[in-house]
Parts: sequence; C-alpha cells; structure tokens
Amino acid sequence: MKCAEMIEIETDAEPATSTVRFPAGILGFERIKEYTLLANPAEAPFAWLQVADNATLAFVVVDPFVAMPEYQPDIPQADVEFLGLHGSDDALLLAIVTIAGSKGATVNLKGPIVINRHTHTGKQVIITNAGDYSVQHPLPVADGNA
Repeated sequence: MKCAEMIEIETDAEPATSTVRFPAGILGFERIKEYTLLANPAEAPFAWLQVADNATLAFVVVDPFVAMPEYQPDIPQADVEFLGLHGSDDALLLAIVTIAGSKGATVNLKGPIVINRHTHTGKQVIITNAGDYSVQHPLPVADGNA
C-alpha cells in the first residue's frame, strides 16, 4: 500500500487531513486516542500522525514499503478482527520514523500502524513475524544530486 492511498489529496498545495481513532492508543501513548493524519505532497513520502488536540505532538510516518520493498508483515488475526479488515485493500500500513540526528533515520517494521481505510480506526500492532524485522530498520536516503 502506498502513502498516496492513505487519504484523498484534494490539491497539490494544501496538506490533506484525516482523523484516525486509536481505541488502544499507540504504544507508549495509550491514553491518546484521537490523531490527525496529515499528508503534504511537498513532504512525500512522509506524513504526520498528529495528536488531535495537541499540534505540538506528532509522529513522522512513512509507507513501510519505502524502507523495505519486500516487507511482508503478518498481521495477527485478532488485530485484523479488531480493525474490521476484510481484505488487504482495507488496510493502510504506516511505519513510525525515528530521526537519530547525524546517524540518520530508522523505521519501526516490527510494530507498524495499521488503519482501516474505511472506518479510520487504527492500531499499532506487533506483527506475528516480528522476528524477521527490526524496530530500527535504516531508512534509505535519496541522493541529493539526483
């Protein structure tokens, strides 16, 4: 699934937004249930998962397939049922980006964010095949000379 599928982008200049509810919160932020997903075409492939009532708190997110094209997360059946997913097209996958200063950036492939694209309900899941992936998978850096 690509980031462009995440939300409908109405214009090329303005960020698109979508409200996402996380009934269980995000790991480490369990009390926060409402987020706004912001996608600005100028910042692609990155987007922001911002706390709905606190614009100063947000996660940078990216399509995990940007970091690892061969990514094959196995979403636990209990999470599929919790989110009401009937097929892979119902799910939007995002990976939280961690910026480590001069060391670059990494993405969490063990615990992706899964959002039902129809209900806008999300959950951070620990994939069944988490042993195959890292919480600090290096994010490839594009050559600035391209």
